[in-house]
Amino acid sequence: VMDCCLSFLWYFIPLVLLIHFVCFIVADADFTLLRASLIGHKPEAKLKGLVVWITGASSGIGEELAYQLAKCGSRLILSARREEELNRVKCHCLENSSLKDEDILVLPLDLLETTSHEHKTKTVIQHFGHIDVLINNGGRSQRSLFLETSVEVYRALMELNFLGTVSITKQVLPHMTQRGRGSVVTVSSIVGLAGAPLSTGYSASKHALQGFFNSLRTELTDFPKILISTVCPGPVQSQIVSNAFTEELSKPVALAGSQEHKMPTSRCVHLMLVGIANGVKEMWIAQQPFLSMYYAWQYAPTFAWAITNMMGRKRVQNFKAGLDADSAYFTKPKTS
Repeated sequence: VMDCCLSFLWYFIPLVLLIHFVCFIVADADFTLLRASLIGHKPEAKLKGLVVWITGASSGIGEELAYQLAKCGSRLILSARREEELNRVKCHCLENSSLKDEDILVLPLDLLETTSHEHKTKTVIQHFGHIDVLINNGGRSQRSLFLETSVEVYRALMELNFLGTVSITKQVLPHMTQRGRGSVVTVSSIVGLAGAPLSTGYSASKHALQGFFNSLRTELTDFPKILISTVCPGPVQSQIVSNAFTEELSKPVALAGSQEHKMPTSRCVHLMLVGIANGVKEMWIAQQPFLSMYYAWQYAPTFAWAITNMMGRKRVQNFKAGLDADSAYFTKPKTS
């Protein structure tokens, strides 16, 4: 029996590694998510009629989530600080789906105002009766060097991206445990798995989210029908860079840069919904060469460090030369 098991492992392990290698060469999602998209449940079937609360729904990934979930027939709570933008998103959802006005609740929300989160959650439950899915998407990024960045920026990143997300989850999760089912989906980042220069505070906040929700998932083993899922996108076409923190709280980003090399938001969101519909606990979503770095960090961290240092040096050099941090990977540094 032992010989049979060893023979099985001898062939099985290389086969799994080969499949993963092929997937990261040709795909834009991890093997588990790719498999779910090919043979798993379809979002439009699994998510129809569910009550989904989206934070950060006024732009970027959150806005696209609203549009695709509306087409799936999900009932929506749209939250962000800018109510006028939320109303714009709601109108677009109603125009392009079969949802009625009462199926979409616009609920302005500031993640920093944690004392309001209990009341906001009660408002949602009063309107819909329950919450099936919470998508923690709200937050801000960062573009600045640590040596030049105020500690207040780091405090703001942690309070918004980490503590704000923990706070709203704290209000919603007891409702889900009482019902015995539900999903908490949190948008982390590729830098929640591996750090990146110019994003030290942002990366720290996403690492914190990864650690928190990985630990929370284990605490909820008595609730097998509650999904705790984290999404780790690479660069995606959105306004996140334009709204990023810099070295000072009130200083805007000077250059947002090109979006051409980034994954289309629609593709990222489609893969997210596939993952939610199929109960995927962690989703890796990125175009190449970013996706390959996920695998390098997973299977060959020493090699990953070498590549990260090489690319990070170029990223910093181009940033100092006045180029956009993201597109800097695909451009030559300016010369005097």
